[in-house]
Amino acid sequence: MDTKDAIRGALNLSSTVLSSYIGDLSDAELLRRPAPGCNHIAWQLGHLVASEVGLLNGIQPGAGAELPAGFAEKHSKDKIGSDNPADFCTKQEYLDLAEKVHAATLKLLDAYPEADFDKPSPENFRSLFPTMGSMFLLIATHPMMHAGQFVPVRRALGKPVVI
Repeated sequence: MDTKDAIRGALNLSSTVLSSYIGDLSDAELLRRPAPGCNHIAWQLGHLVASEVGLLNGIQPGAGAELPAGFAEKHSKDKIGSDNPADFCTKQEYLDLAEKVHAATLKLLDAYPEADFDKPSPENFRSLFPTMGSMFLLIATHPMMHAGQFVPVRRALGKPVVI
C-alpha cells in the first residue's frame, strides 16, 4: 500500500460511513440538530461539500468541482442558525454534489505526484496541515469529524444501528 492507496481508502471509508448514516433519513430529518448549539445534518453535509471543494482548490487551483451558485454561502458559518428548509438542499442533492466532489478529489489524487505530498501546504492551512499530503488527509477524514454528530439524531429518531 502506498500513500495514495491509504488516502483513497480513508476517503472511501468516510464516504461509506456518511452514506450509511444518512441513507434512511428524510429531507426533514436532515434538519434535526443532535443537541442545542449543534449544527443540523443538512448544514453539515453542505459544509463538508463546500470545504472539500475549497481544500481541493487549495491543493491545485481549479481542481474542485463547481458548486451551484450560492451553495458555499448557504453553508457558511454565519448560516448555522437557520432551520428553514428552503435554505438547504434535499438529501439527494447533497448526495449528488458529494459524489461529484468526491470524483474530483479522486481525480486529483490519482494525478498528484507522490513526491509533492511533502511540499508545504498553502500558508492559511500550514499551522494545522503543514504539507499537501496532510491536506489530502484532511479531505479524507473531515467527514468523520462530523459523523459522530449524526448518530444522536439517528438514536432520537429510533433509527437502527447501521455500522
